[in-house]
Amino acid sequence: MKTLSVLLLASVSIPHISIPPAHLESPPSAQRSQIQRTQGKWYLARSGHAVYCYGPVMTVTDTNGGLERVATFCRGDKLLVPLKD
Repeated sequence: MKTLSVLLLASVSIPHISIPPAHLESPPSAQRSQIQRTQGKWYLARSGHAVYCYGPVMTVTDTNGGLERVATFCRGDKLLVPLKD
């Protein structure tokens, strides 16, 4: 009887549970533009602090009429940050 029950249990197939891989989708256009906007670069400000800015580096005229390099669209609601040369 034991042999019969062991053979019966051995012949029963165990269901295999497989988890399907997560489907990778490209982000919608709204998310894609937000991702591109958040890619920036670290710069050294004239004050000696490091700042993270999303926009390009530009050369603008300062209050004395000279030229200065500034980083644009920086973290912390700063539009222009003068850079240390």
